[in-house]
Amino acid sequence: MRSHEAGALHGQSGDRGPAWLRTPEDPNELVPHLWASSVSKIEGVLTVAGESATDLAAEFGTPTYVVDEDDFRRRARGFKEAFPDADVYYAGKAFLCVATARWIAEEGLNLDVCTGGELAVALRAEFPPERIGLHGNNKSVAELRRALEVGVGRIIIDSVEEIDRLSDLSAELGVMAPVMIRVTAGVEAHTHEYISTSHEDQKFGFSITGGAALDAVRRVVAEPGLELRGLHSHIGSQIFVTDGFEVAARRVLRLHAEIEKELGVAMPEFDLGGGFGIAYTTQDDPSTPDDLARGMLKIVDDECAAMGIALPHLSIEPGRAIAGPSTFTLYEVGTTKSVSLDGGASRRYISVDGGMSDNIRPALYGADYSCTLASRDSGAPALLSRVVGKHCESGDIVVKDEFLPGDVRAGDLLAVPGTGAYCRSLASNYNHVPRAAVVAVREGEARVIVRRETEDDLLALDIG
Repeated sequence: MRSHEAGALHGQSGDRGPAWLRTPEDPNELVPHLWASSVSKIEGVLTVAGESATDLAAEFGTPTYVVDEDDFRRRARGFKEAFPDADVYYAGKAFLCVATARWIAEEGLNLDVCTGGELAVALRAEFPPERIGLHGNNKSVAELRRALEVGVGRIIIDSVEEIDRLSDLSAELGVMAPVMIRVTAGVEAHTHEYISTSHEDQKFGFSITGGAALDAVRRVVAEPGLELRGLHSHIGSQIFVTDGFEVAARRVLRLHAEIEKELGVAMPEFDLGGGFGIAYTTQDDPSTPDDLARGMLKIVDDECAAMGIALPHLSIEPGRAIAGPSTFTLYEVGTTKSVSLDGGASRRYISVDGGMSDNIRPALYGADYSCTLASRDSGAPALLSRVVGKHCESGDIVVKDEFLPGDVRAGDLLAVPGTGAYCRSLASNYNHVPRAAVVAVREGEARVIVRRETEDDLLALDIG
């Protein structure tokens, strides 16, 4: 089929939508698995942990990220319980603030950070540094120095230069640097190119193919100030099946065995990474932590038994799967319009008061989202709609295709689920729009955990 001249966004008829999207009998109803556990509708008004969307909008404004704190904590505990003998590192890049760092610490998880800024947030939250791991493909000397000074539990090495930097710093500070080596296993994660991180042609880690990973191990072992803990593998993000983990585990464990045989060096740890997917729309069917644990642990057990090597201590790094479903973004509708398309079809556009500044994922890699009318019940029939933002970009799309009541109008509230991961983390000030607040709700009480930026904040940075 010939693609539409205006691009993929305009190739579908406005009243038909994608093949996976079904017309609902009642567009007011929620799809439960897309929302946090305490979210429901009461007389048409979206409610989370006893707080209504209308009250939240009145008190905190829009757009606002709304986090169900108990849901966030429950998902963190779910991974801890499913992997009882492994270390569970929450991937802070999904969403990190002082409050969430404290929640993670209280639930017994470790924390993965990948910049000095994320480390600073963790330290502000008084997160135990020995339970922090530092990632990143280009860590600065200053970042590495601070990590060693505060005593982070492990540093994931990603380049030859980093080995040299850590060697010099460990000698300067008189400390041992606990390290793991990130390897690329040559596995295609069957996700978007930008979030697939273990195929050969990308920036992360040392390739197993061609011997780069083994050479890195040799260099680390030769440095007296570096303590090699093991290998780290991360194949991508938004992954729904364990097939890729099986191939990656086999290749990394073979490297484990080769290192122990050739160098006589014990490799006590193996990090399987994260990237576990969540449901953004009805087309997504993610695995539970228990299902992931059964599959992944069996893979490692079987491979170690087949190779005759000891089972290493495992760790995993869920981020999106904890933060993502716990949060929705609340918007207010500003305008609506219908646009005529080819073949007599039309598309309905609903503009809200946020957009790509608070959720860049649809524009960045075509991510799909769902949404619902959050402020009232409607008796109007379902109408296929596109929810867009207020920014000066035609690609400023919040929800590409969704059935909403046909009478959605200015002043209504819309809520988009699954926005807890990578939305606030990737937020920007495009068009000089201040970034949205993050509000946590628990047991009928709501509180700001990241305040809304103001125009004064923007102007304070502009020193002329």
